Amino acid sequence: MSVIINLSIFPMDKGESVSSYVARAVNIIKESGLQYNFGPMGTSIEGEWDEVMEVVNRCFEDLKKDCNRIYLNMNADYRKGAPGRIKSKVTSVEKKI
Repeated sequence: MSVIINLSIFPMDKGESVSSYVARAVNIIKESGLQYNFGPMGTSIEGEWDEVMEVVNRCFEDLKKDCNRIYLNMNADYRKGAPGRIKSKVTSVEKKI
């Protein structure tokens, strides 16, 4: 089983630049050991459902410590028996363009 999520999470009460808070979340994702791709509008993470949801929860709990308002947006793509899609999905499209 494999789920890929795209996660955007940041505080809404910390001013115009929130990159230090985004960096905290990305560090949690990085330290999880799961496959991920960081992008300008979100971070894609691949793994087992429970593993990925635990990482999302850890990101939320970390920001909740000192943020009163948090924006979190998540999309998910689940597929049985198909790990490694975080790269293969992109490769498949790139071959067609």
